[in-house]
Amino acid sequence: MARYTGPKSKIARKFREPIFGPDKALERKNYPPGMHGTGKRRGKQSEYAIQLQEKQKVKYTYGVLERQFQNLFHRASSKEGITGENLLKLLEARLDNAVYRLGIAPTRSAARQLVSHKHITVNGEVVNIPSYSLRAGDVIAVRERSKTLEAVTNSVAGRKVNKHSWLEWDAANLTGKFLNYPNRDEIPENIKENLIVELYSK
Repeated sequence: MARYTGPKSKIARKFREPIFGPDKALERKNYPPGMHGTGKRRGKQSEYAIQLQEKQKVKYTYGVLERQFQNLFHRASSKEGITGENLLKLLEARLDNAVYRLGIAPTRSAARQLVSHKHITVNGEVVNIPSYSLRAGDVIAVRERSKTLEAVTNSVAGRKVNKHSWLEWDAANLTGKFLNYPNRDEIPENIKENLIVELYSK
């Protein structure tokens, strides 16, 4: 399973963004990690370094490893439309991401765990592959025997009211529907996907 198991606050500080969710360490130290702290002089980054960093940020955000990311990029580039936007749409269509967006899990890593432990169904069938690609109309649900899991009930109870337009949520039955791929302006993550496209076009 593709997941990062190292220090999350360090990664968040590297990108100066809450990659893995709210982070108090990032709030206290909003500068890159390192023994020299804010006093360390950093040279100007090359164009390649900036592009590579943006790709790494997306991989950490969605919990995708290099080979999976390359496959997604090739799929995105073969589809009609803007490659960078297609890439983000494919990432948003991952099952673990949808479970997170629906509020069934508080983070993407927690969503991956729920999926891999067979707590989630798609169209009534158990799916334990976090990278499973959803299609329009697919129904995501918490497995009947898993609805009383503390992790699920706590997350759903703390679910924010704001909904994502490409997802439909039924709180009474703990089910959601993937309506369609989101438009680029509906995806809230701070990502410059054009830099990733430029990186792969070299």
